[in-house]
Amino acid sequence: MTPTDPTSPGRPRKPVAAKVAAPRRVLAFRVGLSAESRAAAYLIAKGYRILARRFRTPFGEIDIVAKRRNLLAFVEVKARPTLDDAAYAVTPRQQKRIIDAASAWLMAHPEHANFDVRFDAILVVPRALPRHLPGAFDASA
Repeated sequence: MTPTDPTSPGRPRKPVAAKVAAPRRVLAFRVGLSAESRAAAYLIAKGYRILARRFRTPFGEIDIVAKRRNLLAFVEVKARPTLDDAAYAVTPRQQKRIIDAASAWLMAHPEHANFDVRFDAILVVPRALPRHLPGAFDASA
């Protein structure tokens, strides 16, 4: 006997197909999480306090929000095979999304309204320490 949908008596429910992510996407997701963890550990070693990871807004996502003294850093993490590939992956379109998401963060966290704000990038490549680029881009661009 097939289960029925309570909203339409007598009609069998359609089986729900399980979503299966493509293996490449799963791998990319895992590499990204690993890179973000490495970047966060690197920032902590440099004296930053991590306030948020993967902060999502309708405008986009900020990989890491970190604080050191009176500085608030919105950090984009890029993992690629080479430093050049990672650096070029922070596109102008992506920079705008991060800037808009940072505005949403500041509206949601007014206690940080008077902090200095900076947009950083951390580039993660295999077999090397992460490369921190303070002030990789700014909101005026």
